[in-house]
Amino acid sequence: MSTRPHYDLQAWSDSVDGVQQKLAVDSTQGLEEHEALRRRSAVGPNQLRVAKQRHFVSILIDQFKSIVVVLLLAAGVVALLFSNLAEAIAIFAVLLLNATIGFLTEWRATRSMEELRRFARVTCVLLRAGRVRSAAAEELVPGDIVLLEAGDLVPADLRMVQVEKLCANESVLTGESLPAHKQTDPLPEDTVMLDRNNLAFKGTAITRGKGRGVVVATGMRTEFGKIFEQVSESEAERTPLEKRLDSLGGNLAWAVIVIGALIAIGGILSGRDTVLAIEVAIALSVAAIPEGLPIVATIALARGMWRMAKRNALITRLSAVETLGATSVILTDKTGTLTENRMAATTALLAEADIDLEASVDPLLTETLRELLITAALCNNAIMQRDADSKSDGVGDPTEVALLAAASQYDIWREELVAQEPEVSEEPFDPDSKRMATVHKRRSDYKVAVKGAPEVILASCYAVHTSGGVIPLDNEARQSWLGRVEHLCARGLRTIALADKAADAVDIDPYDNLILHGVVGLEDPPREGVENAIRRYREAGVLVVMVTGDHAETARNIASQIGIVDESADTRQFLGGEAVDQLLEEKRFDELTAVRVFSRVTPEQKLKLISLYQQQNHVVAMTGDGVNDAPALKKADIGVAMGIRGTPVAKEAADMVLQDDDFGTIVSAIGHGRAIFENIRKFVVYLMSCNASEVLVVALATIAGAPLPLLPLQILFLNLVTDVFPALALGVGPGRTYLMKKKPRPSSERILMRRHWVEIGVYGVVMALTVLSAMALVIFYLGFDQGRAVTVAFCTLALAQLWHVFNMRGNLRQVINNEITGNIWIWLALALCILLILAAVYAPVFREVLRLSDPGIVGWLVIVIASLVPLIAAPFVRWIANRHAVKAAR
Repeated sequence: MSTRPHYDLQAWSDSVDGVQQKLAVDSTQGLEEHEALRRRSAVGPNQLRVAKQRHFVSILIDQFKSIVVVLLLAAGVVALLFSNLAEAIAIFAVLLLNATIGFLTEWRATRSMEELRRFARVTCVLLRAGRVRSAAAEELVPGDIVLLEAGDLVPADLRMVQVEKLCANESVLTGESLPAHKQTDPLPEDTVMLDRNNLAFKGTAITRGKGRGVVVATGMRTEFGKIFEQVSESEAERTPLEKRLDSLGGNLAWAVIVIGALIAIGGILSGRDTVLAIEVAIALSVAAIPEGLPIVATIALARGMWRMAKRNALITRLSAVETLGATSVILTDKTGTLTENRMAATTALLAEADIDLEASVDPLLTETLRELLITAALCNNAIMQRDADSKSDGVGDPTEVALLAAASQYDIWREELVAQEPEVSEEPFDPDSKRMATVHKRRSDYKVAVKGAPEVILASCYAVHTSGGVIPLDNEARQSWLGRVEHLCARGLRTIALADKAADAVDIDPYDNLILHGVVGLEDPPREGVENAIRRYREAGVLVVMVTGDHAETARNIASQIGIVDESADTRQFLGGEAVDQLLEEKRFDELTAVRVFSRVTPEQKLKLISLYQQQNHVVAMTGDGVNDAPALKKADIGVAMGIRGTPVAKEAADMVLQDDDFGTIVSAIGHGRAIFENIRKFVVYLMSCNASEVLVVALATIAGAPLPLLPLQILFLNLVTDVFPALALGVGPGRTYLMKKKPRPSSERILMRRHWVEIGVYGVVMALTVLSAMALVIFYLGFDQGRAVTVAFCTLALAQLWHVFNMRGNLRQVINNEITGNIWIWLALALCILLILAAVYAPVFREVLRLSDPGIVGWLVIVIASLVPLIAAPFVRWIANRHAVKAAR
């Protein structure tokens, strides 16, 4: 035996002796303690690498990375340099408030990786130096011998060297709901991870039997560790909203620089005082920047986050809220997401009929069915108490728990049966012979209860139970039974045959001369409400694609049941994982995107499929609950994890956690996301058109050589007070109901399309001309001095901007009943802003700072009438914008 261990080996393809030789260990003795310490110093402890946590400072810094925020910071600094203290304080106060809201919301939603590390902390039973002892999983090193039995969590990746009916639940890693039977024979080198049944993987659970394995991988080298590394080190995709806001901010930055420079240069060249020219340029720059945009966007997203939390959808990143609304493709895992991740007996084949176990049964067949279920309960090692809260509250192999659950529906309980007919012998389930038997003592004889694969049990039966008694089972009848079984298998069900016989002694062949009761079909049933959710996704134009590690027939059956595909779906809509890489290599992308059900897919292939859809300009959501789903959850635009059944690593990787595990909750979240995007678009158009009016008012007055209609601090007051509250009310509006009947918007669609820019420009012109006209009227016709005229200009623009909020309704023909008038926050915002405008004019403190004066009754009359002009002109503005958009599209 080699004394130098090899740690990098394909253990599944090597023999038991070969693996032991390469790892320099004897499975009957284990490693010596000093050798284990030496190996631990060489390979490190059996634990996941501590991932760098997101520090609160990092979260705080992220709140200042938006280009619009940077522009505001620059404006505040410039204001300080020119000793405009009030302006600087106002700008910095807005930035602080925005950062506080964003920070607190994300900090509450940030979850620590410590939960995952706790998940990995388990104990195990190991053999060292010929002694069996309990140890922390962190102590394990390659070459250690670990003993497993039912109920254990596998502490590292093991190559099995000895098994006794050993089964493991690997659904968290592979996505397959049925237990994996373990064996010790070597496998071909090219065997995929999903089919390496001579390995036991870290983090999976032993459901039956016992065994002994040699550790072949620890810590980050395990399959669990490899997935964890992909999750913890990969960069999260930037959301479409982040990209759009940065793009908008970039455009604004250039606009501010150009406008400020032109006005400053123009003023200096025209002979104006240099300081005055620069102050005017600053005023225009302040007017061009939508100071309220960051705070309104943050609050709108935060409110959407809180709304979704009430619907059991926990969002971990603010910008992800809006991204949901753009989702065009959902790639969903099957086990635990679309299904309940538990086996359920749904069908029974009796001699006379096929029985739906979830429906009422013909009374004539009830007794025959009861006898079948009694046999299923007797030939069983699982445990289910009479006071169990649900069908899944059983302990043991999932298939046996499902049989007990079916029996319990007919008030059949194993503990009561065994009390009457004690079990005296058992032939454990053998994966090779595919059968199991128990022998029970009755008063004068013994009952032998048998279950197993239908083809095996049918071959051992000479007769079959019916409601009228026992009838012979000839070859023709046997073939008929096999045909019925094949039909169940074609539907993706797992089948188990049940039979019994009477015996005079215990030591007889339990599998000879059996009498068939029937066959039970089991499946991992679809979750309640999933079919309705799939229909709602289809109505919303969202494509749902199943991507699972489970077998093809099982995936096809579930997909048909819940409506992902229909019964007549052609073969092009189904694809196995073995073909995915080949089609990607050959760049046959159209064939891949035509598939609706992917089966036997590895975590790496899920990542490739997500990238494929993203490259085709789709916004991709990925749902899952297992360790195997985590890298895909991180890679997707929106990762959605199950909160109840989901593993900690899946939750850590996700952008949204469904706390009720309801697949349909995503539909509601998408609806919220669409409403939020529409609201964001509305308040951006609103803010930008208000800012455009301010820029044009100052620019046109400057060009004309007239006095400034608005002073820098007045502009800031409009931007931060009278603009922000209506915009905020727009941002938290409920949205229009028809949004979920529309197709998702393209991922490339900008916040502001061409027609929106036209609206912004035309609304800005209308409001600016209205303000300048009002100012000219009171100066030239009413004889107002400059102070009162500036007040008229200020109040006209302030009220015009308030009424302008009603121009943001989707359908201008709906004047009275629409999403704006029905938004209570709009009315509260208007009331508050009117009070603030009055305070600005009449409260001494505000009036002094803003340099305003009482315009008088005549002045207020001019202000009110002039401010209504943009509201009246709205249909004309919308007509111009739509006409321009149509021309541009030709």
